[in-house]
Amino acid sequence: MAEAAETEATEHPWMSPEKTEINGRDLTITVLTVGDDRHERGGLAASQSNETTSNVSDRKLGLGERAFSAAGAAFLSAIIVNPLDVAKTRLQAQAAGVAYSHPLSNLISRMAYFGPRTMFADLRCSPSCTRAGVHGTVSMCPPDCFQYRGTLDVFYKIIRQEGFSRLWRGTNAGLALAVPTVGIYLPCYDVFRNWLEEATDKNAPSATPYVPLVAGSLARSLACATCYPIELARTRMQAFKGNQIGKKPPGVWQTLLGVLSHVKSTNNIQKVQGYRILWTGMGTQLARDVPFSAICWSTLEPMRRRLLSFVGEDSNAASVLGANFSAAFVAGSLAAAATCPLDVAKTRRQIEKDPGRAMRMTTRQTLMEVWREAGIKGLFTGVGPRVARAGPSVGIVVSFYEVVKYVLHNR
Repeated sequence: MAEAAETEATEHPWMSPEKTEINGRDLTITVLTVGDDRHERGGLAASQSNETTSNVSDRKLGLGERAFSAAGAAFLSAIIVNPLDVAKTRLQAQAAGVAYSHPLSNLISRMAYFGPRTMFADLRCSPSCTRAGVHGTVSMCPPDCFQYRGTLDVFYKIIRQEGFSRLWRGTNAGLALAVPTVGIYLPCYDVFRNWLEEATDKNAPSATPYVPLVAGSLARSLACATCYPIELARTRMQAFKGNQIGKKPPGVWQTLLGVLSHVKSTNNIQKVQGYRILWTGMGTQLARDVPFSAICWSTLEPMRRRLLSFVGEDSNAASVLGANFSAAFVAGSLAAAATCPLDVAKTRRQIEKDPGRAMRMTTRQTLMEVWREAGIKGLFTGVGPRVARAGPSVGIVVSFYEVVKYVLHNR
């Protein structure tokens, strides 16, 4: 019997013989050891190591490399999705009461424009207007011919009335905003996430799933407060049309100077306080961007880790790109739709031309005002172009950022 037990142990190493004595007789009892447990633990450890591979490599990259990756991602995204941002802003500004009309609809502009080279076709209103006068001239064109009825209508009328290039109105402000903002945002998110994950793993493991939410909120708040005046200029540049024919619309610097033109005080202290107008609506911006970041990162992180776990150690630049773009596209779209009412409130506060009223407006008051005027439809004005912009934008930024980090880490 002992020989049989030895043979069994030799053939099946996970079976260990154990001897005991009952009533003076030696009995060999074969006990199943949990040899497979080591294998299972090894598999689990490998899975966990795959999920944290990107975090480990993140810690090996310097802040300069992260900032370079983020700046490149922001530049690419700002160029591609700017037309959708213009459409979203025009729809929200129109809902807020900004009147859009033909540049020649007022007497002064028409007198300045008339000349020997004036063509009759230049005076026609939008071809999409079916209620134009007999001759289709501006004077006979009703105001509603210049009202936007949707995203595609915004594109059509901007191209016909202002030119194709105006779809990229505010791109210079967008670049001036996106490069430093994302350059601060994504590297800070990485730093905060890595630091918080280390802290929660040691002290509060149950809080680890909430790390992306907290890290994203902190990083976005810091980036927003730093670059907000440029965001203010960009929104105003996109919202208002140029009413003077042949004159170049104001740029970022001129727009900010126009905002500051109301600050008239000989007292330096009051003048410094007056500069607060450059941060008009920042509370609304934070009320929009912090929840956006919280929703986006808490959705994105588990999704992309899940996608990357399918690849495991065989990951390459293409798999990193695909996993990050897919996860970021879905997360960005969901976050954009959820925070659209706050975006409407932000736009209203930023385009307010009365500095006194602008300083008194609050996010809650603005939302209530929109609700009274147009109900739920008003709160989600521009949700189509906003979601259509946010999904690709977040996907491009995050995937480009992660791919560049991957390349820099593996060079």
